[in-house]
Amino acid sequence: MRHVDFSPLYRSTVGFDRLFTMLDSLAQPEQAQTYPPYNIERTGENTYRITMAVAGFDETELSIEAHAHVLSVKGEKNEEPAESGEFLYRGIAKRAFERRFQLADHVEVTAASLKNGLLHIDLLRNIPEAMKPRKITIAAEPVEAPKAIEAQIING
Repeated sequence: MRHVDFSPLYRSTVGFDRLFTMLDSLAQPEQAQTYPPYNIERTGENTYRITMAVAGFDETELSIEAHAHVLSVKGEKNEEPAESGEFLYRGIAKRAFERRFQLADHVEVTAASLKNGLLHIDLLRNIPEAMKPRKITIAAEPVEAPKAIEAQIING
């Protein structure tokens, strides 16, 4: 696997430490974590939705936390009382999980809901007015009468 050395860029940039850390972490996969499966979709110009398949979990067994540009979703099954029957085959996962998502600047969680075994997390990119591009109008200078150049002619 290749490793990219960002140290030359540290000498000529200021404030991009988080970006370089993110790029470095992308090069190292998370031990091929595949549980639980999820989708990320863009639902509007500035809105997104993460949908995770969390069948078998209820609201009390899931927690969502957004902190410092990282969204963490955790699931821990509560211990079920011993059932009278014995399993011949157990294919439904009961394992705990934690899935992390890197969030861009100004992305915030607006809502979360659990329906039919799918956890929906709605996100909004809310760019502050000061950071949005703004139109600068160009004012035309008022037309003035041409200025006369005064010169003194010396006859000699």
